[in-house]
Amino acid sequence: MRALRAWVDPFVLALAATLLAGLVVPLPAPARAGVAVAADVAVVVLFLLYGARLSTREVLAGLRNVRLQGGILLATYAVYPLLGLALQAATGPALGPALTTGMLYLTLLPSTVQSSVAFTSVARGNVAGAICAATVSNVLGMVLTPLLVLALMGRSGSVGFGGLREVLLQLLLPFVVGQLVQPVVGARVRAHRGLTLAVDRGTILLVVLSAVTAATAAGVWAAVSWQMLAALLALCVVLLTAVLAATWWGGRALGLDGPDRIALLMCGSKKSLATGLPMAAVLFPGAVAATVAVPVIVYHQLQLMVGAVLARRLAARPA
Repeated sequence: MRALRAWVDPFVLALAATLLAGLVVPLPAPARAGVAVAADVAVVVLFLLYGARLSTREVLAGLRNVRLQGGILLATYAVYPLLGLALQAATGPALGPALTTGMLYLTLLPSTVQSSVAFTSVARGNVAGAICAATVSNVLGMVLTPLLVLALMGRSGSVGFGGLREVLLQLLLPFVVGQLVQPVVGARVRAHRGLTLAVDRGTILLVVLSAVTAATAAGVWAAVSWQMLAALLALCVVLLTAVLAATWWGGRALGLDGPDRIALLMCGSKKSLATGLPMAAVLFPGAVAATVAVPVIVYHQLQLMVGAVLARRLAARPA
């Protein structure tokens, strides 16, 4: 069992079970509406907690490392989108329109927080820099990701400027409110990490269930074949390999030392499931959001597996 947990995130298994439930258990329209409302409320609460948990001091301290922060932002919001556009042009027919949209959307997301920092720590990298970079990436992502979606995916199902407005209201506004109360409640929120984790994962499960049941009701899954899913996995492997190479050797080109290169590798190669799925629920119609979510979920598990192996290998290097 321990060996299985080392390779497969139990939460991803819960996601898979939620996806399966949404596929095989049809919900009546009133029930789907209730789940959708619950998911929207949970998203607001989640980003309120994110804002309340984040220490402003950590951000200010990490921002001093300009080369590391700039390298991670460049990888997240420039290298990744360019690779996404290249893959879209080269492999669109193999995936079909829906999964192609999801693959491009994946490349526009911010970095993860928890796994980036955890893997950086295991690999003996710059943990403070990783905390700051992952945090800044997520804060900027609340604006940059919708703008990139609007610019690059305007004809692929995005709800346009209305989606940006919804992101500002449902994600950024609660985050700002959380930051305002952070000096008062921040220590308590950080002391109860399980609360944020439970809301985090519960929100994602609700978002997935809402999106998948909407897609099932709309008959979206008839257009997704096993061959498309196999092609999706192969493309995720190609994408992750390319970004890992770019961040590792890019760190050398930027003149970063070993710990900073590890932070760049771990933060610059990750994409956030926790931010990506709630944001997809806001940016896309329900049926579209379900298929957009599939590449994000597949890539999330792949990056965790590869990241765990790389972190162990780097940790074993000579001091």
